[in-house]
Amino acid sequence: MRRMASPRLIDALGHGPSDKRIDLLRGIARSGSISQAARDAGVSYKAAWQAIDTLTNLAGVPLVERAVGGAGGGGAVLTAHGGHLLELAEALDTARRAVHARWAAGGAEAAPRADATIARLAVRTSMRNQLPAVIESMASTGRTVRALMRLGDGAEGGRIAARITQESAELLGLHEGLPVLALCKATAVRVLRTDAAPATARGNRLDGAVTGVLRGAGGDEIAVAIGAGLQLVGFAPRDVALRTRQRVVAVLDEAAVVVALPA
Repeated sequence: MRRMASPRLIDALGHGPSDKRIDLLRGIARSGSISQAARDAGVSYKAAWQAIDTLTNLAGVPLVERAVGGAGGGGAVLTAHGGHLLELAEALDTARRAVHARWAAGGAEAAPRADATIARLAVRTSMRNQLPAVIESMASTGRTVRALMRLGDGAEGGRIAARITQESAELLGLHEGLPVLALCKATAVRVLRTDAAPATARGNRLDGAVTGVLRGAGGDEIAVAIGAGLQLVGFAPRDVALRTRQRVVAVLDEAAVVVALPA
């Protein structure tokens, strides 16, 4: 007898009530059609299936199943677990709004900044570099989108770009002016002396000053202040021998940057 996997529904709710993946489940429950749910959510049919597959992987149980027959020749329905996931999403949304209302009722001037901080802390990942940013522009090339982001709350933090798939951009609902998090592994960041960084190097180039050095046999871990109170962590070859306060350039590929939405 085949054993069903235990549901991990809470794992599928990592991006808050505005997650278009949850909107797609709501649309399927309402219309019985994946294509209609995709149209309602403003994403492509392919992106809709990508979202369903991702949610299913996170939950560990089937959330949607195809329905045979009907006037349209078939459709889709939520499984019992899919319905439970929607109920959980609604309950969490209600609780979140209640907490926010109580906080806002206190009249604290710091409420907007505290909201943003809590949202950023809700993202749990092994990536060392988690930089608050705002999408400045987006450009499509074939099946990929280049999202250029302004780091921090102003221009001092510089800019960083990410290359993601068209489907991911649709599902996240990315647009100019949207606050996001730019994530990247420390191991993906190369820290070079300013005079040693090739001017023609492709990808992201962030100027800064060394704030910390941890020597290691396989390379030195370097902390770099990049402006706007932000710090980036990367690695430099041991023989480069960078020092604190030295001007450097942090280089990383645009494909190594992940765009995340605060919860």
